[in-house]
Amino acid sequence: MLKGKKILIGVTGSIAAYKIPVLVRLLIKAGAEIKLIMTPAAKDFVSPLTLSTLSKNPVLTDLATDDSWADHVHLGRWADILLIAPLSCNTLAKMAHGRCDNLLLAVYLSATCPVVVAPAMDEDMWHHDSTKENIQKISSYGNHIIPVEKGELASGLYGEGRMAEPETIVQYLEEFFLNGQQLKGKKALVTAGPTYEAIDPVRFIGNHSSGKMGLAIAAELQKRGAAVTLVIGPSDIQIPSGINTIRVHSADEMYDACNKVFDQMDITVMAAAVADYTPVTVAPDKIKKKEDHLLVDLKRTKDILAHLGTLKTSGQFLVGFALETTNEKEHALKKLKEKNADMIVLNSLKDPGAGFGYDTNKITIFDKQSAQYSFDTKSKAAAAKDIVNLITQLSHA
Repeated sequence: MLKGKKILIGVTGSIAAYKIPVLVRLLIKAGAEIKLIMTPAAKDFVSPLTLSTLSKNPVLTDLATDDSWADHVHLGRWADILLIAPLSCNTLAKMAHGRCDNLLLAVYLSATCPVVVAPAMDEDMWHHDSTKENIQKISSYGNHIIPVEKGELASGLYGEGRMAEPETIVQYLEEFFLNGQQLKGKKALVTAGPTYEAIDPVRFIGNHSSGKMGLAIAAELQKRGAAVTLVIGPSDIQIPSGINTIRVHSADEMYDACNKVFDQMDITVMAAAVADYTPVTVAPDKIKKKEDHLLVDLKRTKDILAHLGTLKTSGQFLVGFALETTNEKEHALKKLKEKNADMIVLNSLKDPGAGFGYDTNKITIFDKQSAQYSFDTKSKAAAAKDIVNLITQLSHA
């Protein structure tokens, strides 16, 4: 899968850089073409001469030398993928905040190819709140994170923060290129986030959905080659580039947006937490506080999933979500049948780490034959991978 692939490796200042010569040898053996960029600090941990010899290409370290400059724009266009390994805490912070003070960062900011990073740092650094925030930021930009491993660290401690082993990175890249072809040519619609139903110009009825699960699914579909349209309610999460995004507020707006594009879609995933009720009338001005009680007359919103289920053709695959608190399986299967969906993803608010606002999720999936697929609690990105794996399998995409 790596034969003929052009891989640009960025090496940063981390002790884990000692693994890069092994990684380069494995990638060359797999048939890839390798070029390398090193930050100034990386040269303290591994020799540019070693990497140049193994890759059979000059190793670049500076934006310019005495008589020439490194063309960072074309480097990012040359590569099929930019792999930053090891990714130090320092370079991670610079990537998260758009800093550009060396050649690697200039290439990163101008790269048009996918970017994959393999972090490496001590456990306390890895678990620091700023590191977590920076990882989340670069992930929201569309970058792909190879998980750190647990083991002996340079400090002598034992814990999380080790860069993935070269063999693991090679396997990740093979799967990345393989998955990138799975849904090529397919069009996918994903809904995410809450809807806000206005009471007056100031107040609304809403829920606690962050949109993280829907965005993770959209990103995973895009990663596998699908052209993705994301219809998202009010949310401040950052959308990776390349995803066609339609922002809405109300259930009616989400209904209209989905209805307009649904007939073009091969795959539709309704992950949004759409309000079931909306005010019958919306006050034109702010409702002033006068009485002890305020009654708001509500009516049902349009059922977007059910509507799309009536429009669905044999070539389309429709996925619904069910968030339940009681009789979870029974309600999920009922929704699956009544909405004419092909698959339903069940969340139970009784499961720790699942539901609104979390970065993790615990899902159970049912298909049209009522077969059950259960998964452990994991990150929403990992849960999205499970969901898309099953979509690909069941839809024969």
